[in-house]
Amino acid sequence: MARARELFAELKRRNMLRAGVIYAAAAWLLVQVVTQVLPLFGVPKWSLRWVVIACIIGFPLWIAFAWFYEITPTGLKRESDVAREDSIAHLTGRKLDFWIIGILAVAVVVLVTNQFVLRRDATGTANSADARSIAARLAKVPDKSVAVLPLANESGDPRQQYFSDGLSEELISDLAQIHGLKVIGKYSSFKFRDSKDSPAQIGATLGVANLIQGSVRQQGDNLRVMVTLIGTRDGAVVWSHSYDQHLKDVFAIQSQIGQAVASALEIQLLGQTLGVYDKPPSGNVEAYQLMLQGRALARHGTEAGHRQGIALYQQALKLDPDYAYAWGALSNTWINLGTFILTGDAQQQAWAHAREAVDRQQALAPDAAATHMSRGYLLLHLDNDPVEALTEYKQAYALAPRDGTVISFLASGLLNVGQLQSSVDLYHRAIATDPLRPDFYFNLAVGLLGQRQLGDAEQVIRKALTLQPDFPQLHSYLAQIDILRGDAAAAQRDANQENDPPQGPWIRVMAGQLDPDRQQADAALRGYIANSGKDQPYFVADVYALRNQINDMFDWLQRAWTQRDPNFSELLYDPFVLAYRHDPRFAALCNEARLPLPDPTAPASAAEYRQESNGTVRQVRDFHPRKDSGLHRGRSRTTGRQGHGKVAPASATLPTAGTTTAAGGPASSQRMAARGMRGSS
Repeated sequence: MARARELFAELKRRNMLRAGVIYAAAAWLLVQVVTQVLPLFGVPKWSLRWVVIACIIGFPLWIAFAWFYEITPTGLKRESDVAREDSIAHLTGRKLDFWIIGILAVAVVVLVTNQFVLRRDATGTANSADARSIAARLAKVPDKSVAVLPLANESGDPRQQYFSDGLSEELISDLAQIHGLKVIGKYSSFKFRDSKDSPAQIGATLGVANLIQGSVRQQGDNLRVMVTLIGTRDGAVVWSHSYDQHLKDVFAIQSQIGQAVASALEIQLLGQTLGVYDKPPSGNVEAYQLMLQGRALARHGTEAGHRQGIALYQQALKLDPDYAYAWGALSNTWINLGTFILTGDAQQQAWAHAREAVDRQQALAPDAAATHMSRGYLLLHLDNDPVEALTEYKQAYALAPRDGTVISFLASGLLNVGQLQSSVDLYHRAIATDPLRPDFYFNLAVGLLGQRQLGDAEQVIRKALTLQPDFPQLHSYLAQIDILRGDAAAAQRDANQENDPPQGPWIRVMAGQLDPDRQQADAALRGYIANSGKDQPYFVADVYALRNQINDMFDWLQRAWTQRDPNFSELLYDPFVLAYRHDPRFAALCNEARLPLPDPTAPASAAEYRQESNGTVRQVRDFHPRKDSGLHRGRSRTTGRQGHGKVAPASATLPTAGTTTAAGGPASSQRMAARGMRGSS
């Protein structure tokens, strides 16, 4: 202890502590200054790192210098050469105190300047730039456009969320019926639940000039709905109203809000009646509430959610047996439960219930858009008849041409029969109504890849990744583009990132076909056939198509059709197989499956087309697999696919007339995109 006190006393006498403080303060000040100054001269950022390292290295050198040397009236001398009675260390200590105070004062000034002047200016500049960007984007949106943000549930019971969400959704449906009004779909609008973004930011993101906000409070049989229409360009309130009525008047409130919004935006309805299409014909509000609650649960996409939804639909139908909308929702939920969850006898029973329900809907509302959507959905999934399903979707579109979900279903129907460009055009329209839905971008990529528009397809896929990084199959699509480009390393990298159960193993086998080690590629194919060939023969056919083993490909395609592999529906938008569409066996297969023949004007083989670095595609007649992509007996192509069946918007239950409903949430979206098409109700 005595030695420690002596050491500490010696450190003080030699001003070691003061030397350490002054060095630390000066080093910090130096770093702050160079941080602000170096960028002005274009000095790279790594140079600042070296300044910090130099300061750290210099500290022990400075401490050693302070220990061995002392300032005297005649200059620096070694401390051992200065007699104790001649030392002026105490005077030097006072001078160092003044230096410390001065450096700390300068440091405080620099800190305050950086925090409250420079940073504020930088933030102000950034905010100003953002404001200008937002204003420029809002200037391009149509004046007659609106997004309905989810109405807040102020009932004090979280279990009533389904009711406020249902009213929000029905308001979207009502407004979508108005000619000349752009209405954003539920999925994108509901992304801004409880958002802190300004009206201008939300408007610029969704591409609308107006927002509808509000709240719903249900207490017993009393209902209060407060609605405000806000301009996104200036944040001004355009219109606001509060509806305090009896719960039984909920349908009248919905229509009144739609008419008030149209009037506020100076849109002439010209005799249009804004009807609530999912309203029970008896006007039974309890049946309506049961339907809303069942729809919310079914959209969870789980077996429990489907079964709970079915039970609630059945309760609603007991109260009103003529409730056509509920019959359609019940049918679609039975289809989803049977197709995506059940197997064996339970699956067949679910499908039988679905047929009974859709027949009831057909009898009650034969001319409703909802009925055509439900019938098309059943024809596609239960009867494997995409041609007749497309006919139903076209009739639904004729009745609800501004409904984003109807548009997306028609687009998927066109895709399933090989009308790829028409499908792509419609998906662009669907995205305009719901710009934040990753499943819309996913299915758009399917159509683009089917036409081998690789540059556009990659851009769309990457947009979907920004919206939902864990959306299934997107990395599989990137790997397919890599395969077409002959980039084996990129194909393996992207394939290894695909986690979707059906897609992951398949795309890794496909990427492995680029491996120059043919024994390894052949072994990968044999392993895939052993593990998945029984359940997914269509995917095996794809691998043989890539390898240019045509006889094997057609054998596995026939097997896929015979056992009704859901992936067989990809036949008319799958470039791996479409490369051989001029083979007579392809036409025979289409005839057997009652499918139209593909467009004969499209390129005969993707192998004849190579993509340049700028995204354009040029024809190449001298393409050789081994030379250009390392394939053995194969051609480099790409495909867009769903993991398990037909392509459609990823929603949880099918839409009914006039509804612009969207997916129940990210989980349901992923499930649909990975397993095939589902609808939305």
